[in-house]
Amino acid sequence: MSLCSDCVKGVHHEGTPEGKIEFIGDVRCYVGTPSGEYNKEKAVLFFPDVFGIDLINSQLLVDDFARNGFKTIAIDYLNGDPVPDDAFDSGNYDFPAWLAKHGNDQTRPNIDKVVAALKEQGVKEFGSTSYCYGARYGFDLAFENITKVTVASHPSLLKIPEDLEKYKKLSRAPLLINSCTFDIRFPKEAQAEADKILGNGEQFTETYRREYFEGCTHGFAVRGDLSIPEVKAGKEGAFKAAVLFFKKHF
Repeated sequence: MSLCSDCVKGVHHEGTPEGKIEFIGDVRCYVGTPSGEYNKEKAVLFFPDVFGIDLINSQLLVDDFARNGFKTIAIDYLNGDPVPDDAFDSGNYDFPAWLAKHGNDQTRPNIDKVVAALKEQGVKEFGSTSYCYGARYGFDLAFENITKVTVASHPSLLKIPEDLEKYKKLSRAPLLINSCTFDIRFPKEAQAEADKILGNGEQFTETYRREYFEGCTHGFAVRGDLSIPEVKAGKEGAFKAAVLFFKKHF
């Protein structure tokens, strides 16, 4: 399991975040709350990439999910120590050193604290949307059937085909994967494995779907350069696919 240079490349998106920072179970979170009526027994857990919950791109996505009726919580499972976003400019970062400090033992406890606290607040069902590094947690919670539906965009840190086979065996959560053309961490071979294992050889079944965005590169759904038409279409398409998948299955 590893990351790649595309995991720290990207473009800052423009906008004004509308959510707010809250402490849930003593864990710092960025929370997007729908302005109108919504089902308070459901919440979407947002697992960001290595840049964490303070990256404006992620905050804007959280806000967008909230506008579509889903209370969405981005969890700081990086313990206030994300990859600095000036790595965007250099495209060069010491991943091994960073990953050594952000393994499951250091990161998963914050997720469990937030889930427990939200349950105490009356939340009964969880969905998840994850990006790159965050997909590891989206899959892990689905394995344990903590979440009812899973969306993963350009996933990293997965073992292929083992995690796909494990998903089919253990999870009851419908799964959407947003994939793309250029992705070292989830290349076309892995995409084909997902279709074979979870889609029975087809692109999708009732509970599995994979979207594919031509001309896009790993990171497109959260850090893509929106001045490039294919990337803008991919970023917007991945978000729309996620919302429709949640509305259907959650």
